[in-house]
This record gives sequence, structure tokens and C-alpha cells, in this order.
Amino acid sequence: MPENASPMRAQDKLTFLLALVPFLLDHERVSVAETAEHFGVDQEQIREAVRLIAVSGVPGDTSQYLHGDLFDIAWDDFEDNDRIAITNRVAIDDSPRFSAREAAALIAGLQYLSALPENADHAAIGSLMAKLTHGASASPSQVAVAGTQTDESLRTIRAAVGSGTRVEFGYLNSRGEQERRRVDPLRIESIDDDWYLRGWCHLRRAVRTFRLDRMTELVATPEPISYRPSDVSLPDTLFEPSDDDLTVSVAVAESAIGLIVDYIPDGARRRRQGGIVHTQVRVAHYHGLKRLVCRHSGVLTVTAPPQARAIVAEWAGAGLARYGDDA
Repeated sequence: MPENASPMRAQDKLTFLLALVPFLLDHERVSVAETAEHFGVDQEQIREAVRLIAVSGVPGDTSQYLHGDLFDIAWDDFEDNDRIAITNRVAIDDSPRFSAREAAALIAGLQYLSALPENADHAAIGSLMAKLTHGASASPSQVAVAGTQTDESLRTIRAAVGSGTRVEFGYLNSRGEQERRRVDPLRIESIDDDWYLRGWCHLRRAVRTFRLDRMTELVATPEPISYRPSDVSLPDTLFEPSDDDLTVSVAVAESAIGLIVDYIPDGARRRRQGGIVHTQVRVAHYHGLKRLVCRHSGVLTVTAPPQARAIVAEWAGAGLARYGDDA
């Protein structure tokens, strides 16, 4: 702290102490000099705060402050080596803590986030993962989230969006047709686990939506894009109906109707009966139903036409057969 700095007010001192205790607990054993540098204060102020922490605590059942009711530090190390280590925590361990399984699940989610290009150098994620590991009720299981081809595609497309350059890739459309596309990338969006590119397709001469996991041989070209977001109209909805779409009748649980609302065409009738909604959805191809039914298994049933029901039934039967006779 600069020599001409004014002393801390009581409120500032309390705020400082509330920040200091978690810092000391996270670092387990840390020097006075390092702590002072972290908080930007004088080393003597750190020593005074540590001595104050050592006489602080929570009264026990007797309403008196006994030894176990106070914070304690490794005094010999503090006095001889100017290092701080809290040896007795008060009330800290009484607060709810994540179980090892809960912490492992959160760490896996954070690993996935850190793998995304926009978070690749995000130090806060690494710090939070360390705190979850340290603060769980038991040591979390070691987990690792493997990268996928989609991650690489996402990184390539994000770079192209940032530089305003065109991309080329092979694409398997919803009808099972493989085509080579040249696209001006305009926007990247995600729904659940799937990532989508919205851009101007030079083959179709219109804005189209592409799923990243259907792309192959993705190449970022040096060619500048011809169309920018300000030049075209990007609809609010991710999926736009086409005149070639097929109409399918479905029965869906009323509580799950919101999950398929993007597939229901405008003006489609909805008939409610016993907690079930009978309505229609539009798909580019009957085979596209398989993914929709799989995602909402147990709450969505294809009711017509017979060809659509047969395709879904055949797909489900093939999956069931892989489990053998025990299924």
C-alpha cells in the first residue's frame, strides 16, 4: 500500500477479511509477500489481518469461544518463515458441498466449454475447475471430454466468420444426398448438442442452414464473402419451411409440445385428447423423423402416413435387434 494511502474504513476492512480467508484456504500455504502482492496492500497489513483471523470464529454449543471454535494457523511457519497456513477452519466445512459425482459432472461440463474456441484461453474456467476439485466432499473422478470433428469444424468456421472469408465443404443433406457447397458463413448457432452454420449458399443462391456434423472435407478459402449479414435476411427461426417438405402426423405429450414447436407449420391443427396433442410436423424427408423420434422417445409417436411409420418402426427394430434375445 502506498505510504500516503489512508487507513481502511471498518467496512473496507471487513470486505478485505472476507476475501482474504477464501484466498488462504484455496492456497493452503502461501507467503505473506505473495498475499500482499495479490491484494495490493502492505505486508504488515496482511500480518495484522492474519492475527485477527486467528482470534475469530463461531461460538460453540456452550456459547463460548473454545479452542476448536476459532480459526488457527501454523504459528511457527508464520513467525519463522512469514508463511500463512490455516490449520483449523471454522464453520467452513458445515456449509453444503458438492459430492464427488456432482463435482465430476460439473468439471466435465467445464472441460467441454473450455474446448470451444471462444473459451480456449479462458483462465476463469480453469480456476473454477480447480475450486470444484478442492471443495468437493471427496475427490472427484478423473474425467476428460474428448474433442470431436465438430470441434475442429466449429473452430474453422468461426475463424472464417471473423475474417469474412468463404468456406467449402461436402454436405449430406436430409435426403441423404451428398453435394459440394460454397458458402458465405454469416452466423453460428446451437440447439442442444448440435451446431449449425447459417450462410449464403452459392449452389442454392439463398440463405441455408447446415449442421456441422454433416460436413466433410471442410476448407476455409481465402476468397472474401459476397454476402454479409446486413445484405440478406436471416429469419429468427433456425429452420425455414420449404415447398418440398413432407407433412407427418404425430401424437406428442402435451407437456412436451414446446420441444417440437419449430417443426409444426403455421396453421397446423392441434387436437388435445387425454394429455396428448395430435398435430402435424414438416420434415425434408421421412428418414429425418428418426432423429426427431429418438430425441423425444417416449413422448412422441408418428401416426401417419404409413410410409413414415414404417421407416421409423424399421429403424427402431434394427436398433432393438442389436441388443440380442435379452431385449
